[in-house]
Amino acid sequence: MINATKKWIFLKISGALLVPLMIWFIINFIAIYDQDFNAIKIFFTSSVSKFLFSIFIINAYFFSALSISEVFEDYIKNNKIKNVANKLLFASGVVIPSITIILISTI
Repeated sequence: MINATKKWIFLKISGALLVPLMIWFIINFIAIYDQDFNAIKIFFTSSVSKFLFSIFIINAYFFSALSISEVFEDYIKNNKIKNVANKLLFASGVVIPSITIILISTI
């Protein structure tokens, strides 16, 4: 399978998975928006919430990294700059969700 086809398939799958996770997050965010710290802590200490939020964060960063990578492929002509930009993008796509998940897990 061509690399561009794989990226396209991953974009479609991650985008489709992102929709229900975003709806779940928005509904829960509205529910805890005006609550105190203890209510937020209770929400994030729930195993289901931790799991779904972790999947949401990983999927969101995966989707955004793939999307931005396509922009780099289309608009950056210099291959060295394009490769560095893609590597930094994918590194941040691993580091930022990892830090977020670790911090949520420690609550």
